[in-house]
Amino acid sequence: MKPSGPIPPGYGGDAHGRLLIAGHDVESLIERAGDTPLFVYDHDMVAGRVARLRTAMPDGLEIHYAIKANPFAPLVAMMAGIVDGFDVASEGELERAIGAGMSACHISFAGPGKRTRELEAAIRVGATLHLESEREVERALDVAAALDIQPHLAIRVNPEFDLRGSGMRMGGGAKPFGVDQQRVVPLVRRIVEAGANYRGLHIFAGSQSLDAAAIIETQANTVALARRIAEESGVEAPLVNLGGGFGVPYFAGDAALDVERIGDALAGQIGGEAHRHAIELGRWLVAEAGVYLTRVVDRKESHGKIFLVTDGGMHHQLAASGNFGTVVRRNYPVAVATRFGANPEEEASVVGCLCTPLDRLADDVALPVAGEGDVIAVFLAGAYGASASPAAFLGHPAAIEMSVSAGGKAVLT
Repeated sequence: MKPSGPIPPGYGGDAHGRLLIAGHDVESLIERAGDTPLFVYDHDMVAGRVARLRTAMPDGLEIHYAIKANPFAPLVAMMAGIVDGFDVASEGELERAIGAGMSACHISFAGPGKRTRELEAAIRVGATLHLESEREVERALDVAAALDIQPHLAIRVNPEFDLRGSGMRMGGGAKPFGVDQQRVVPLVRRIVEAGANYRGLHIFAGSQSLDAAAIIETQANTVALARRIAEESGVEAPLVNLGGGFGVPYFAGDAALDVERIGDALAGQIGGEAHRHAIELGRWLVAEAGVYLTRVVDRKESHGKIFLVTDGGMHHQLAASGNFGTVVRRNYPVAVATRFGANPEEEASVVGCLCTPLDRLADDVALPVAGEGDVIAVFLAGAYGASASPAAFLGHPAAIEMSVSAGGKAVLT
């Protein structure tokens, strides 16, 4: 038997053994959606995460949502009312951010390969471009001159340090992201001398860390680096985006991140700073609020092993299949949503409907006995789920997406 990750707090079952999401049982949600597979996002849980973060972090620290984590339009629209800014990484995400009601002056656009039309789109609406090379700075200045618009420009820095123990290291050494920290000072001066609106620095060292001490260390290094760049360039950064890196517990043995400890340390690090600071989070805000529901269409036995074959799979939930950056496949938290809370009775693997052995949602996990018609829930599906998976693979339908809140109606795609 292989362990599965911990089911996030806040989920329970009803008297009939059905998983409840924001107070709604899964069968009623599926009925409203019309079919499975189905992603369900709990708006109340997301709002609770934002509120907890505001309480934990220093007063005045801005919270920015990275739309790449989950671009579902109703969720983004809700986020627009409770966070201070959006981070986008494409023209499509920029349009979604504007459409959600976020003012362009609170939108930042990052990414190492911005096309000229994307630079133009950001400059036209007044979003801040986080520029990632000297050449991109010159391209942005050229576009702005042609449009006769003062651009809002910031520099993404590739720091010498990285985030220890992070799932994806975004800084330190040779990276496609950002400008190496030794080359930033002349670039700050170039932006100011060109007459652009200098908007500050973006320093993102890594993601998906569950180590509070490592995040505290990285934030201290980030604050110190931003201070040094300001001193050496003679230009104060209006805003320092400290990046994110806050992880969530996907796997057995993972423990939730102590954000209150991080906030206490950060308050001491940025106290007295003249400029503003922001943290940019996606996964930590939305991952635990999402559940992927997929119906069992067959139960089979092969060489003594039980397989629950579902109508979903890796084409919707690539990360849970272990094919999204993990070296060793481990199980996300899963449950039989129609027998939620029942004691495990057997060892079974949950697989998808695709013609590939990679299509596994859970390997050899302890579950209640389930069969055709039962619903499997895959948790931690609120981030890097539907939009980060190969939905067109083998021509199966896209998953349905739905937002819910307690006492509120469901909002579908």
